[in-house]
Amino acid sequence: MTRLTAAVRALVTTLAALLAVSAASATATATSEPKAPKDFVALRSVDRTILQEMRYFTPHNFVGERIDGYREPLCILTRPAAEALHKAQRQLLPQGYSLKVYDCYRPQRAVDHFVRWAKDLEDQRMKDEFYPNVDKTRLFEDGYIAEKSGHSRGSTMDLTIVKLPAKPTRPYVPGEPLVPCFAPQGERFPDNSVDMGTGYDCFDTLSHTLDPRIQGEQRANRLLLKDTLEGLGFVNLAEEWWHFTFKPEAYPDTYFDFPVSAKSLVTSH
Repeated sequence: MTRLTAAVRALVTTLAALLAVSAASATATATSEPKAPKDFVALRSVDRTILQEMRYFTPHNFVGERIDGYREPLCILTRPAAEALHKAQRQLLPQGYSLKVYDCYRPQRAVDHFVRWAKDLEDQRMKDEFYPNVDKTRLFEDGYIAEKSGHSRGSTMDLTIVKLPAKPTRPYVPGEPLVPCFAPQGERFPDNSVDMGTGYDCFDTLSHTLDPRIQGEQRANRLLLKDTLEGLGFVNLAEEWWHFTFKPEAYPDTYFDFPVSAKSLVTSH
């Protein structure tokens, strides 16, 4: 009995030591997460009226799963960029519109996730919606995926315009039939955005802001977004109607990797 008791005690002691090591490792991992500089803010702390539909926190994106580093559906930006968006919103609200952001600050680990996905040529689960006319082997060559993103510098965001009052949109159901992102608005995945001619993150030349095939109301909607933001210091990426960077950037040469989470901010709201 004494030997058995001693063996049990030894086993318990060993297990306790292992648990302690695991707990210490978890604590170290948690405490070692990078933090945002103090001039990064949650957009909602600057403007609560701007709508947020943070796509990379959901599986409704070109990868088909939540992207690494998105711990919360939160738009984080440098304060100057957030305040400039607030000014744009103040211009749009009297016209019966609201801005809606799809993505803001993007950690480097998320960009790395995109790169891993792009290299996995077998994973084409979201092709029919997001890149139906693009061979996945060309995503890097054609510029749709890169190893660095301006989003990681904190002054770039993806956004659109919504007609008020904003209509609710149904959630994406993984595995549901997919429709090309450039299909007519009534056929592609529902979005309460005004009709921009394509959905968000559509890997197609029709997404080029000034593509001549986009005319009428669709072109007018793109120009409303472009003209409003460019009048306040934003620069549009010509290949993506939704992509804007506030200039001058607070961190033009720094690619951050803190998670998208209120805990990453020095002062969260």
